[in-house]
Amino acid sequence: MGTAATLALGNAPNTASAQDAGVSGGAVALAAGTPSLAKVSFTVNGAAHDLNLDTRTTLLDALREHLHLTGSKKGCDQGQCGACTVIVEGRRIASCLSLAVMHQGDAITTIEGLGTPDNMHPMQAAFVKHDGYQCGYCTPGQICSAVAMLDEIKAGMPSHVTADLEATPQLTNAELRERMSGNICRCGAYSNIAEAITEVAGSPA
Repeated sequence: MGTAATLALGNAPNTASAQDAGVSGGAVALAAGTPSLAKVSFTVNGAAHDLNLDTRTTLLDALREHLHLTGSKKGCDQGQCGACTVIVEGRRIASCLSLAVMHQGDAITTIEGLGTPDNMHPMQAAFVKHDGYQCGYCTPGQICSAVAMLDEIKAGMPSHVTADLEATPQLTNAELRERMSGNICRCGAYSNIAEAITEVAGSPA
């Protein structure tokens, strides 16, 4: 029986047999269930961190389980709901789909790094004002996504609905909803979220 078939049945392969077959020691260790570890260094919310992680650890799990920054939520764990959105090097990403080892040396901002209850980021304050948070589960991802989305518009980055690719994008209702479509709110607070974002942007969308 081959190594792949053995693993599929949940049985560890015989080490001697694997070596006889020319399988490397590292592969044997992985097949036996021993995690492959790597040192990862990045900056989160302005603080430097050095972690020794299983190479399969997602950025979301590194933030939540290793750094105890639980603001970023694990929703679908498939990159479809946006609850885990964080800002990496100024760009928003779904942290559940990104391995921590991919972010060596990166600057990462989570909801905790945007503001505090006593000193909220304007976007956080606007969500409170317009009741855009409702149950609150999706809110960290919504806010991180909204902050980065406005920066994308300022940088002139087009979206799928941008009609003129040579003109500076404007925060129209269509642009806002397209750009925020990766963030799902099961409470249905979309209109309130849109009002919060447009207030921060200073746009009457």
